[in-house]
Amino acid sequence: MLLDIQSLRHQYNKSKDAKCAINTLSLQVEPGILALLGPNGAGKSSLMRILATITKPTQGVILWQGQDIVKSPQLLRKELGYLPQYFGVYEQLSGIEFLQYMAGLKGLESSHAKSVIDDLLNKLNLTHAAHQPLKGYSGGMKQRIGIAQALLNDPKLLIIDEPTVGLDPHERANFRQLLTELAADRCIIFSTHIVSDVESIADRIVIMRGGTLIQSATADVLQQKVADKCWTLTVEPSELKQIQHEYIVSHSIRKEGKLELNLVADHCPDSKATERAASLEDAYLYFTSEQSASHSAVRIR
Repeated sequence: MLLDIQSLRHQYNKSKDAKCAINTLSLQVEPGILALLGPNGAGKSSLMRILATITKPTQGVILWQGQDIVKSPQLLRKELGYLPQYFGVYEQLSGIEFLQYMAGLKGLESSHAKSVIDDLLNKLNLTHAAHQPLKGYSGGMKQRIGIAQALLNDPKLLIIDEPTVGLDPHERANFRQLLTELAADRCIIFSTHIVSDVESIADRIVIMRGGTLIQSATADVLQQKVADKCWTLTVEPSELKQIQHEYIVSHSIRKEGKLELNLVADHCPDSKATERAASLEDAYLYFTSEQSASHSAVRIR
């Protein structure tokens, strides 16, 4: 393994009653794509800032290739690429000027930086916009220039926080393809709360809730864990509110004046419910829902 996280804990407020942003998290990361999945406030961004050596954890050990980066963060920084959730750019600069500036900050020699920047602009389909001001870039183009700056030093660990927020479906699909191409020889950790962004590309998915790691598995294994908890039920629209209170509703379709609901529950929720195949979204909602998915009684209508 390249990255070994041991008993990580973090509190922003040092009082005894303060809520933990990360609560005793342990995780081992191999080369490939690791997706952090969880709702807002799950602790994903806090974890990524710690791994990017921006925030020092309250407790715990993080080893990068056997070296403790909590005590010596510089050991990782030369091999680290980071794209935060809120990535600001100098909008008056062109794409190439911005990358030249970032390359200088990262200590790349100018002759080497030029060839690296040209290669990244080509790889990220930004060559045509290299001399355009960043203020004219679309959301997807700004994300790609953000990835380019993160890749300038050819990092062995690439950390990307909520990379697809604000992107349209086409840009999101292109971004997923890019991550797949980049994952061949490095560790990529990216966080999201959008399930569709991870199910086709992640080698492993970590689900977090309330600062705690609650699941770590492949998409297939996560779906298998809820395979016997997924149901379809057709109801009157007036029943929806009560059902949402009782069960996890992962999807709904209106058909001929009624609602066809996909439910997630430990037991059959209704005598007229039928079993269905589980999805990754079902697993995500089941493991992160604050309401109980367990109901022993069957609704009889």
